[in-house]
Amino acid sequence: MLVKPALRRLALALAFLTRLPVRVDAGDERDVGRSVAFFPLVGALLGAALALLAWLVGGRLPDSVLAVLVTALLAALTGGLHLDGVADTFDALGAPGADRARLLEILRDSRIGAHGATALLLVVLLQVTALHAVLAAPHATPILLACLAVARFVAALVIVLFPYARTSGLGVAFHAHARRADVVVAGVVAALFVLAAGRAALLASLLATGVVLLFVQRVASRLGGVTGDVCGAAIELAQVAFLVAFLAAS
Repeated sequence: MLVKPALRRLALALAFLTRLPVRVDAGDERDVGRSVAFFPLVGALLGAALALLAWLVGGRLPDSVLAVLVTALLAALTGGLHLDGVADTFDALGAPGADRARLLEILRDSRIGAHGATALLLVVLLQVTALHAVLAAPHATPILLACLAVARFVAALVIVLFPYARTSGLGVAFHAHARRADVVVAGVVAALFVLAAGRAALLASLLATGVVLLFVQRVASRLGGVTGDVCGAAIELAQVAFLVAFLAAS
């Protein structure tokens, strides 16, 4: 039966992209790689959680406070892992003279340097201010779902299009077994949410995907591939790029 493997892969995607208490047996490593097909669906589920919070407290708090709360909820649901990826990735980019080994060491370093802290601050500020405007829109829910679905579709693209920069770790299974067909499925799922959000969301998704892939290409050229931190950074940057582009196109 196809249902059980599909549910296992969805659970794996949830376990990888969130900090929800999902217990799942990875089973065959192929299931880990093929879980990328469900990345946009996980994004949409996160978007639904944010929309629910906005619905529960919307009108009771200023939009600016609501935007901060929504950002905080997203960070809590994802464990801040993708934000950590932003800090680590930009710290590595901020070491222009470092060789590949040193860059990979910086990515593993739990400490945050000036480049990482600045990038992290700017990303969070952009996300909060953009959400402030989006949450004030009459149809914010489909925008949130599309934004988070597209950002995780970008992560699936990164996994399939770029090699893994390390020789060990969970990323090996993802990069070894994720298939282009899985990305096509992820793209179809993300497209459904984008189309439901309207023309501006379509333009925003195309722009966000293109900009982030160019960024990842630059990082991969220095690292000889990508890491989990780079994928996390791609998710955060895609979310911000989508929101900003959506507001510009609206």
